[in-house]
Amino acid sequence: MTGLQTIATQLPVWGDDRQRSLGADEDAITLAVGAGYAALDRDGADSAAATVEHVLLVTRDLPQLEGNSTAPLLAGLGLPDTVRASLVLGGAPQALDAVTHAAAGTLVIGVDATGAPGAAAALVGDGGLALRPLARSDRSLPLHVRDAQGRVSEYNDARLTRERGLIAGLARLGLDAKPIAIAGVRGKDAAAVTVGGAPTLPTDGASAPLFALAALAEQGSSGPLVAFEEATLVAVEVGTGAVTVRRDEPAPRPAPQQRLSSEGTIAISLPAYERAFEAKLRLEAGKCTQCGELALPPRTRCLRCGSEEGHTLVPLPRRGTVYTAVTVRVPVPGVLTPYSLVIVDLGDTEVRLIAKVTGAEPASVAIDDTGDLVLRRVAVRNGVTDYGYAFRPDRAPTPASDTKTPVNTALSGGQA
Repeated sequence: MTGLQTIATQLPVWGDDRQRSLGADEDAITLAVGAGYAALDRDGADSAAATVEHVLLVTRDLPQLEGNSTAPLLAGLGLPDTVRASLVLGGAPQALDAVTHAAAGTLVIGVDATGAPGAAAALVGDGGLALRPLARSDRSLPLHVRDAQGRVSEYNDARLTRERGLIAGLARLGLDAKPIAIAGVRGKDAAAVTVGGAPTLPTDGASAPLFALAALAEQGSSGPLVAFEEATLVAVEVGTGAVTVRRDEPAPRPAPQQRLSSEGTIAISLPAYERAFEAKLRLEAGKCTQCGELALPPRTRCLRCGSEEGHTLVPLPRRGTVYTAVTVRVPVPGVLTPYSLVIVDLGDTEVRLIAKVTGAEPASVAIDDTGDLVLRRVAVRNGVTDYGYAFRPDRAPTPASDTKTPVNTALSGGQA
């Protein structure tokens, strides 16, 4: 039997009440880091990060099929690079199977970056919300196939999916009672095979069973939970137990109108990428061993006392306040414009960081706005995904008018 200590969910801000859509700077890794960071409560005084021994990511939407996707994941979560990290290619059944059989100290993250995007993470521990395996049925009904070259073939037959996939699969499970929730199918088909009051889920892929567990925990419901995909089903018994649920599901907003320059892209420099990776993704400053001055990125020579005796690495807060802001409207190769840049005061550290604004319309963030630094995709150069931090404001801002008053023409409070 498995126990869940914490469940965290995350949805992109763009879209409508029916379905969200990813921003141009989001992908499976940024979603995974957002949900996992919340599950570990990294900004809290009692972070569970020290208990994590294994990070398990379940998704069908890896941004890179070759190349290391676990290093940015661990760095974004602020976990040591010695922590075991695994990738599972799968959907709802594989995610529910993973979380049900995981050992204590495992952070399981389910991510969907296509279709209905979203992410959810669960920290497995001793005690908490109890899960017990019930049954599984793994049959072949290849309705959606993506080959090694990325070509997709679909056999769109809703009746076949319902009759031979869902209903026949549930019969093979032989459950004593109707499921209290089903992940992987939505709408009328989900309502027909579950008891009344089953939660409506925003996703139907790898994150869906974790969204279901969060909803059931909030309802205080117990009983069978089923994860479904094509003709594969996994069933678990959701029991009782205290679990913390954290949700990052902002109200949806229409995506802003931006344009992409057709002037080509900027090539990547892998030596520069490697040198900046740790400081940029872990958001760690060098603290001078002599005077305690913080420097981001870490420096060989302290800017305050001139010491070259070395430094220690300390994590920086991911909460910040806008010191100054500007909006860029000149096209830049490979970057959607217009976009806003801010200089952010990081907590009370006296460290400032320049970052793009995410999750808000261009020209909508003002001086003294507060928010979070969140991992985002900076660019894809020569096929390599580059990550960094963007500023996501707390409030739902309104873009400033373009007609008469230029946005932040005077950079009040300092210069960028």
